Amino acid sequence: MRIGQGYDIHPLREGRALILGGVTIPHSHGLDGHSDADALTHAVCDALLGAMGEGDLGTRYPASNPAFKDLSSLLMLDNVVQTLMEKNYELVNLDTVICAQAPKLAPYLKPMQESIARTLNVDASQVNIKVKSGEGIGMIGREEGIAVLAVCLIQSLKN
Repeated sequence: MRIGQGYDIHPLREGRALILGGVTIPHSHGLDGHSDADALTHAVCDALLGAMGEGDLGTRYPASNPAFKDLSSLLMLDNVVQTLMEKNYELVNLDTVICAQAPKLAPYLKPMQESIARTLNVDASQVNIKVKSGEGIGMIGREEGIAVLAVCLIQSLKN
């Protein structure tokens, strides 16, 4: 068994779609970044990569590479899942926390959970997504950005 943790944060900006867990969420602002800036999926990727000892997402998909401009983060996660399978691991469970003051994300938690689980090829019960507000404090509380924390447990399929 191996544990991995991931973290991602992006600023909010007008004129961008807000995408979390591969789900587009109606809001006046979206996350700014080189790819689609899906902070939830990025944190999940980093947790899985960390558990496997495979570095981080920025090494695989550097922002300096124009080929990754506006790339879907679900495609990045799919690539990480391929590595997971190649290394003969499977996901036991994934737990995440989205730190966001706005918008209210409760109606989108199940679609995000299902999207991430589908990409991971696991049952939705193995994926947990929670939301915490910034309580009006700091960058999150001022609605300047969204941060995500993720932790996963994987196990080897080798006997």
